[in-house]
Amino acid sequence: MATTPPPFSRFEWMIAWRYLRARRAEGGVSVMTWISLIGITLAVFALIATLAVRSGFRSEFVGTILGANAHVTLYSHGQVTAEGNIDRTLEDYAEMAAAASQVPGVIRAAPLIKGQVMANLRQRNAGVEVFGIAAADLEAIPGVAQSEESLGDLERFGDGVAIGSGVARELGVSVGDRIKLISPNGVKTPFGTSPRINAYEVVYIFTAGRYDIDRTRLYMPFDAAQAFFNREGVADEIEVMVADPEKVDLLVLPLLRAAGQGIGAWTWRDASGGFLRALEVEDNVMFIILSILVLIATMNIVSGLIMLVKNKGRDIGILRTIGLSEGSVMRVFFICGAFTGVIGTLCGVVLGCLFAIYIDQIFSFVNYAMGGGVWDPSIRGIYALPAELNLPDVLSAVALSLGLSFVVTIFPARRAARLNPVEALRYE
Repeated sequence: MATTPPPFSRFEWMIAWRYLRARRAEGGVSVMTWISLIGITLAVFALIATLAVRSGFRSEFVGTILGANAHVTLYSHGQVTAEGNIDRTLEDYAEMAAAASQVPGVIRAAPLIKGQVMANLRQRNAGVEVFGIAAADLEAIPGVAQSEESLGDLERFGDGVAIGSGVARELGVSVGDRIKLISPNGVKTPFGTSPRINAYEVVYIFTAGRYDIDRTRLYMPFDAAQAFFNREGVADEIEVMVADPEKVDLLVLPLLRAAGQGIGAWTWRDASGGFLRALEVEDNVMFIILSILVLIATMNIVSGLIMLVKNKGRDIGILRTIGLSEGSVMRVFFICGAFTGVIGTLCGVVLGCLFAIYIDQIFSFVNYAMGGGVWDPSIRGIYALPAELNLPDVLSAVALSLGLSFVVTIFPARRAARLNPVEALRYE
């Protein structure tokens, strides 16, 4: 009596391999196998590439935000002055910064002066946002002090101002030039408030990595900013940097307790939360769309296996006659389909990882082929298309592709297993 081989035995793998290597006369099966393999490869490649760009874009966006902006900003809710205006300045800013810096998890807390002015050099003008900050605190800002594309000497910050590279291009400024800063809130006279115009030497030019920061940011020594904006003895806000920006919400309450009454907190998540939430929704939608693309690619396996079952009906009948069980026949055709899915997935993973690793070279070639101007930093905020490979993203793409490949293979494999050997051999 014939015995059925154990599950996934060498015999079953041998038959499956013979079926995958279709003869020239059965070229249709081979063509469908190649179409399935290429389709799965491209689908997995697209999924991994999209996930890598998504992760890289979020990482770059968050990194440039945290590299040049406060993780938490402490500000005053304001008090009504005798003139009926609301005064939001901080008189005890030094004590407040010292108390905030003692909170566990806080790296640095520094007082700031902020204002918007017009910068001028010769016939060029640009609106800039001035940050008045101490030299030691400016040196602790990674996006400024550790800028890869910087000019000048940050140690001379006490003698002038530091500006973003975008401001420098707009005004045509180089290190050593003196620019004029024009503020409408200047000196009060009996005839009204006259604009205040001061000239400062540009001692440092930085590139923080975000277009909107480089295009508008100007740093001025804290005491000079107090004098320029009529803030003698006060500060506008306290800039707080924390060790783990992703967990900044856990430090808000301790910071408010340390700062005292009448103080509010504004985190980087509050400032950019809307964009991050929109990015997360877009990521989920893109993953669903690309998952459907993977599903469509794996459906080609069904077509190829159905054709294979039809062409191998006689062989199935003979195998069943000599004692091969339904389960063994089903496993043979399952191996055929799963093998295509596994190879296609592996090829897609390799292509997707290579795309993420060499994205700069690929993007440069595309930009060259399109004549330049493919990426506009004024719209996207960052200067290049980033990509970041994360193991969870790769594993999710692999799990999705293999899972769909295995599931869709079951139907034609069961159909082959249930083929009646009498019907299969009737016309042979």
